[in-house]
Amino acid sequence: MASNGNNAAKAKYEQKVPVFYYRPTHTDCQLLREQWIRARYERKEFVCVERQEPYSAGYREGFLWKRGRDNGQFLSRKCILSERDGALKYYNKHDAREPKALMKIHTLNASFQPGKIGQPHGLQVTYLKDNSTRNIFVYHKDGKEMVDWFNAIRAARFHYLQVAFPGAHHADLVPKLTRNYIKEGYMEKTGPKHTEGFKKRWFTMDDRRLMYFKDPLDAYARGEVFIGSKENSYIVLPGLPPSTQGYHWQFGITIVTPDRKFLFTCETEEEQQDWMAAFQGLVNRPMLPQEYAVEAHFKHKP
Repeated sequence: MASNGNNAAKAKYEQKVPVFYYRPTHTDCQLLREQWIRARYERKEFVCVERQEPYSAGYREGFLWKRGRDNGQFLSRKCILSERDGALKYYNKHDAREPKALMKIHTLNASFQPGKIGQPHGLQVTYLKDNSTRNIFVYHKDGKEMVDWFNAIRAARFHYLQVAFPGAHHADLVPKLTRNYIKEGYMEKTGPKHTEGFKKRWFTMDDRRLMYFKDPLDAYARGEVFIGSKENSYIVLPGLPPSTQGYHWQFGITIVTPDRKFLFTCETEEEQQDWMAAFQGLVNRPMLPQEYAVEAHFKHKP
């Protein structure tokens, strides 16, 4: 009975869910789960396609609260997402003609980060600027508004990928629309000569890019490490070389790459095991053709 009832409800209230619309799981933040329920049963967005216009029209304009890069204050900023322009833009002044930043849709990612940002509707938006990752942090007091922005970004990405990969199945494109980070947290690291003291940094693993920041809400990473596959001589080892000095946390990790060894330490054994598992998952995964180009860029970075 319960199963039949659920199936009937899905047939009625999920008739026309756009393929790009994010369907949250139990691990997602409360905002996404709550707005998914409201969209289905309260607003009936997937029964009547006209109600999907806020995120499916290919153009969205509005004001979001954006965290300042240097002072950390949230200020209202005009934002425009345009599929025609292939970009998300924001403006420092409401009447400004030129945007402060232009974020190309093909490098755009969005991920809800309420805990890190300190706002229940906090969204982290990243894009590539000169092939380095740039973070901006935004929120809106209205939960629906924020989720609409998130799904509008996913819609724009979906339509871009449909053009970039004609004939690709929807099932192959949807996982590429937005991505959550594999893992984030604090570790200590040392420099390339391994003679400097270890410094505590916030690390974000965004697929094969391991970025480290002085503060979790920094706009730019202090550095990035590419994590390749074992076929390309990338190895993950527990512990540190015996001669290593200057670290405080006792649970070490060594990542061997074709060019050098990266040394990290974790505060607890549990954190060490979690990071090791995340690194090993990437090392065990064969690299895609496009990832070789990313690796080459990292090798030629000054």
